[in-house]
Amino acid sequence: MFAVRHIALAAAMVTAALTAHAMDPRFKDANGDLVADAPTDPKQWIDPATLVFAYTPVEDPAVYAKVWEGFVDHLAKTTGKKVQFFPVQSNAAQLEAMRAGRLHVAGFNTGSNPLAVNCAGFVPFTMMASKDNRFGYEMEIITFPGSGIDKIEDIKGKRLAFTSETSNSGYKAPSALLREQFKMEAGKDYTPVFSGKHDNSILGVANKDYPAAAIANSVKVRMEARGVVKPEQTQVIYKSQTFPTTGYGHVYNLKPELAEKVKQAFFSYNWEGTALAAEFNKAEPPQEKFMPITYKQHWQVVRDIDQAMSVSYACK
Repeated sequence: MFAVRHIALAAAMVTAALTAHAMDPRFKDANGDLVADAPTDPKQWIDPATLVFAYTPVEDPAVYAKVWEGFVDHLAKTTGKKVQFFPVQSNAAQLEAMRAGRLHVAGFNTGSNPLAVNCAGFVPFTMMASKDNRFGYEMEIITFPGSGIDKIEDIKGKRLAFTSETSNSGYKAPSALLREQFKMEAGKDYTPVFSGKHDNSILGVANKDYPAAAIANSVKVRMEARGVVKPEQTQVIYKSQTFPTTGYGHVYNLKPELAEKVKQAFFSYNWEGTALAAEFNKAEPPQEKFMPITYKQHWQVVRDIDQAMSVSYACK
């Protein structure tokens, strides 16, 4: 038997310390949409011969290079540019690549979006959704049957696997939950360990290497659909409210005409019969198209969590 609850972050974290989320000084936000404006000086625009595209490193990059191949071809045809898929190994590497100008189009995971926006000049404009505009995923804390963990309080004195410190569901949301709702502090009430990726955490629990882990259930669903893990290998003891999923966008200083073509590529992509559809239709809700979003609206809940965690978006 497991407990499934929902995070009431807004109420639980009223007294949490807030940190100013200042955008890097090199960016401007004249219209107040919380993302960097394109430079007004055309000399500051970039128009690369080859567009570099990266998908968030939540799972095996080798698997997703093939999944994204059809879209990459469509992006190349729509923009008239060569497009290179960049198999990033970590959130930090992806962020640094865009900040340094080596990454032009990307999907950043939920938790990394605010840092990418404020530090790397990322401009998210879309995410995957069902045909009827349902979207998102939930953070789950999972264990394995027979672990002796039946509820959150049972994690006390044990190890809890996180993914990386930039991950929303893999670190920030569960850390805030444990601290604010269950009065459990990392290093004192439980031992945090970091697996690096959601699939590592899920496999670690399924193989009984970790007694518990905080993960994005969308990743688990796809892994189960591929037969990488079996549903009976894991057990859910906590399920959160719904969060926005990976946000896709471009770097702020991409030549405006090129940026528009990048947007056109996402919204004109025909999913039918593609590897992208085969992989992401497995989610619940199914991910069947690219839906327009705004960072200001759709990432509000994530920014609230970051404020509660005193997360700074300052670039290091």
